[in-house]
Amino acid sequence: MFIKDIGIDLGTANTLVYMKTKGIIIREPSVVAVNTKTEKARYVGQEAKDVIGRTPGSIIAVRPLKDGVIADYDITTTMLQEFIRKALQGSAFAKARVIICIPSGVTAVERKAVKDVAEKAGAKTVSIIEEPMAAAIGAGLPVDEPNGSMIVDIGGGTCEVAVLSLGGIVTSRSVRVAGDEFDSSIINFIKKKYNLLIGERTAENIKIEIGSAYPYGTEETMAIKGRNLLNGLPENITVTSAEIRDALAEPLSRVIAAVKETLEKTPPELAADIIDQGITLAGGGALLKGLDRLINKETGIPVYVAEYPLDCVAEGTGKMLEHVDKYRDILYEDSRKYY
Repeated sequence: MFIKDIGIDLGTANTLVYMKTKGIIIREPSVVAVNTKTEKARYVGQEAKDVIGRTPGSIIAVRPLKDGVIADYDITTTMLQEFIRKALQGSAFAKARVIICIPSGVTAVERKAVKDVAEKAGAKTVSIIEEPMAAAIGAGLPVDEPNGSMIVDIGGGTCEVAVLSLGGIVTSRSVRVAGDEFDSSIINFIKKKYNLLIGERTAENIKIEIGSAYPYGTEETMAIKGRNLLNGLPENITVTSAEIRDALAEPLSRVIAAVKETLEKTPPELAADIIDQGITLAGGGALLKGLDRLINKETGIPVYVAEYPLDCVAEGTGKMLEHVDKYRDILYEDSRKYY
């Protein structure tokens, strides 16, 4: 019947598309550049991200998802349509089945909005799965066995902490503190300390280059450029990794609190499994230097970073597509009839 099965990790920062038998075929930022005069999308994905902060007044770059949920329905639909069109390369999208991921803490209304957007973008059927479950499957955790597995998935908009066993989420915590919040904290820190205004892209680069959650080896420095808030002129300064660690301390403390709260609610038998097997980190936030050591120090439990943390959620949807019978019960109840 030429039905295409697609898994979508619809993230606040990035969207990944997995096609059955082909693997991950699209990795694009969740950004759309819109022409305000015509109200139409000018660029989508990487092209849109490249023009952030460099556009004329008539073109604005929009991130249609905020804190893991849809903030702009129409622009999210436009973005999904473009990604799915690329994935199918001209095939009739009317014959595509989609599994799409959502944060565990969303409401029924927010869940319905994701489903409606995918259907409006042209999907024949849409199935929903919770992100921490998809991340755990993608990271290779034994979620269908009677053992406790713990995943901490730190994306762009949300941090998902969950304990899983026998194909279900036993306890979970979803906090809207993640990569975007880390960037905002760096921007605010530099503004307060140096009276220098920097953009989101600069903050993200600082986080990637010298950001850390825990002291490590040699402290690094980085030269950055911005606008002096006192005289309005461009200025160069040098920041250290220790300063960026201070900037990230507050949002990281909220991530640690979410991990501890989840552990406190975990049944004793499963907690014993987690002590033995450790905590697995996934998502882009897992790449922050020293985060595994910080969580280990705060909890006393071994912490491991997934092999490909950025791909875990998309790979999880892919494994579900490849082994539908094994994972069917993990989908939301109203989605199971499609598989």
